[in-house]
Amino acid sequence: MKKQHLFSLAMAIAIALVIASCTAPINLTSWKNQADNSKVSKVVVMALFGKLEYTEPVEQYVSAYFNRQGLKSIQALDFLNPTKKYSEADIKSKLDSLGADAILVFTYKGTDVSQSYVPSTYYGYCGGPWGYGYGYYYGWGGGISAGGYWMTTKTVNIKASLFTTAEQKTKGALWTADITFTDPQYIDQAATLAAQQIYADWQKNQILK
Repeated sequence: MKKQHLFSLAMAIAIALVIASCTAPINLTSWKNQADNSKVSKVVVMALFGKLEYTEPVEQYVSAYFNRQGLKSIQALDFLNPTKKYSEADIKSKLDSLGADAILVFTYKGTDVSQSYVPSTYYGYCGGPWGYGYGYYYGWGGGISAGGYWMTTKTVNIKASLFTTAEQKTKGALWTADITFTDPQYIDQAATLAAQQIYADWQKNQILK
């Protein structure tokens, strides 16, 4: 019977850990230019991260998600040389030639590192009304204890800005967002999560055609 209680407790702890690990690792706070009523149907995705190993997968996975949703999307690396500098006029000309009506630009804003202490915990357990488990809870059988430890959390900060190619009375971005990733593990997953959040926000703000 003691083994059964240990198994049940282990399962409960495992479920709790899974639930904790499913908390959203991304947060998006956006702003929409209410004076600009432009609609987007074909967007270029440009990641300005300084390193190709980050730039390429972000553009790839964000564009792939948009295309799956029916929003035409192109990676900037498909037509721009990452080793060459382009003027704003050059980029505008290339966007027009591709029929793109907007460009989504990602910029890296830094990483915040914080530490927090997780105190020690004790999991006691007891059984049914026949007494085979109550003794365990009060010390004869014991439980499972976990010592305290320090946990380091990294928060990656990204800025996303959507600019339209059409001439507008108001200058600046049509839409911007501050995006934070908590302890990102895989860049493809992070990029896809960002694309999901962005696309949903564009739908909410009626930016898409």
